[in-house]
Amino acid sequence: MGKIILTGDRPTGRLHVGHYVGSLRRRVELQNSGEYDKTFIMIADAQALTDNIENPEKVRQNIIEVALDYLACGLDPAKSTLFIQSQIAELCELTFYYMDLVTVSRLQRNPTVKSEIKMRNFEASIPVGFFTYPISQAADITAFKATTVPVGEDQLPMIEQTREIVRKFNAVYEEVLVEPEVLLPENDACMRLPGIDGKAKMSKSLGNCIYLADSADEVRKKIMSMYTDPEHIQVSDPGHIEGNTVFTYLDAFCRPEHFERYLPDYADLNELKAHYQRGGLGDVKVKKFLNNIIQEELEPIRTRRKEFEKDIPAIYEMLKKGSDIAREVAAQTLSEVKRAMKINYFEDMALIQSQAEKYGQES
Repeated sequence: MGKIILTGDRPTGRLHVGHYVGSLRRRVELQNSGEYDKTFIMIADAQALTDNIENPEKVRQNIIEVALDYLACGLDPAKSTLFIQSQIAELCELTFYYMDLVTVSRLQRNPTVKSEIKMRNFEASIPVGFFTYPISQAADITAFKATTVPVGEDQLPMIEQTREIVRKFNAVYEEVLVEPEVLLPENDACMRLPGIDGKAKMSKSLGNCIYLADSADEVRKKIMSMYTDPEHIQVSDPGHIEGNTVFTYLDAFCRPEHFERYLPDYADLNELKAHYQRGGLGDVKVKKFLNNIIQEELEPIRTRRKEFEKDIPAIYEMLKKGSDIAREVAAQTLSEVKRAMKINYFEDMALIQSQAEKYGQES
C-alpha cells in the first residue's frame, strides 16, 4: 500500500499564519516532494458545524475563503484532492460504526476535547456532535487509509484516539483500517504560534491573527502592535526572549538570508537575540525586521489569491471534482468495513445461499 496524506481545516474564517507555519506550508512541500502517492486535503465543514450550528452561513461563506487560501499557498488540484467533508456521506456512516468502539469516559479524558470544551464554555451543555468529533476525525482519516497526518502538537491526542479506534476495529473484526503516523512541524516554534497579543493560541475568535489574505498595511500594523517584553521599556534595558512574541515569530519565519537582505549588522538570529538580551536593541527595530520577513513570505500568496479570486465558479467546480474523487475512495473503505462487520447482507451471496439451504431451498 502507498503513502497517503490526509489533513484539513475547519472553515470558520480565513486561514492565518499560524495555520501556515503549523501545517499549510509543510503540506505544499509534501505535495511537491513526490514521496506520497495521494494527498487528500479536507475542508472540514461538518466538524465546524458542531460548534456553529446556529450560524451555518458563517461556515458556508468560509468554504471559499479556505479554498482560496489553499490554492494561494500552492496546493495544487492536479497533485492533491481538495474536497468538502459534508459532501462525503460515507464519513457519517463510518463515524456511527466507530462510536461502538469508544467509551464516553475515554472521550472525556481526551485533553484536546477537554481544552476545546472549556474554551467554548460548553461545560454545562456539550453538543453531542462536538463531544464525539474525535470519532468523526477518525472516520476522516481512516476513510482514505491515510498513513500520514500532518498536525500541530495540540492534535496529538486526537490522532492517538484514531489509532486506538483502528486497533480496536482490526482486532474485533479484521485488518481493514490503517493506523496513521503523525507528522509534526520540524520547527518547534511552528507547532503552536501565539497570537500577536502574546496569548498562547492564535485564534480567529480572539481576534489576534495575521491572516494570509491581510494587506501589506494590515500586516505591518499588526506586527508593530505585537506583544514583546513588558519589562523592556528603554532601548538600553536588557530584554527577555522567552514569551516574547516577536522572537517566537522570528524563530518560525527567519532564515539566514533574511539578515543579508534586511539586517546585515547581524550574522544570524542568535546574534540578534544576544544583543536584545544584553540591552541596547529596541523593539521597533526588531519588529521592522520581522515585518520585512513576513511581507516577503506573504506577498506571493496575496498575489496568487487575487488571481484565483477572478474565477470563483471554477473554485467550486474544483471542489466538486475533488469531492467526487474523495467519495469514491471513502465508499470503497466503507464497503470493506461493512464486509468485515458482516453487515453487507445483499452483497454476501454465501450468506444468502446458506440461509436458503437452511430452509431447504436449492440454488
